[in-house]
Amino acid sequence: MAGLLLAAGQGSRLGVPKALLEVAGERLVDRGVRTLREGGCDPVYVVTGAAEVAVDGASGVHNPDWDSGMGSSLRAGLDVLSEEVEAVVIALTDQPLVSPPAVRRLVDAFDGGARAVVATYAGNPRNPVLLAREHWPSVHALAEGDVGARPFLRAYSHLVTEIPCDDVARPDDIDTPEDLARLRELCEPRQ
Repeated sequence: MAGLLLAAGQGSRLGVPKALLEVAGERLVDRGVRTLREGGCDPVYVVTGAAEVAVDGASGVHNPDWDSGMGSSLRAGLDVLSEEVEAVVIALTDQPLVSPPAVRRLVDAFDGGARAVVATYAGNPRNPVLLAREHWPSVHALAEGDVGARPFLRAYSHLVTEIPCDDVARPDDIDTPEDLARLRELCEPRQ
């Protein structure tokens, strides 16, 4: 089970690539890699673009087309996965409240026979997403612009297992300085 963290964007509304931002004393990219690892993924890959980021415990994948959107990052990540990888959990670097238990639920669903799995929050499919190898060609073909696996999940919804994760994670993402401030407040340890 591989982990794939998409971390290529420049964070234009924030003025700094999101992967480099810190929440609770940890860069978002490091937090994302840790979440995937603790959730059961090994190896873990980080797709970079706007900023080259080295991360302990993960292999870097540079996406030269990062500015075309998330679709190219997803394709770049899928392209490097070895033949031994049966499935991949895809996560986004700007969602620091996604937790290892949420990732583990997706991995457990795969172990139970599910081949395409998505975390849901209040019944809505979000991230992370798990995809078995047989779906990668379709995902690759449909990932364009600033969308990743969403077109595949919609087109093949009859194949997707939804796993509620409301009790262990949240899908909040960081797009603006206000989002960053709010999520920093949520992630900081209480005194």
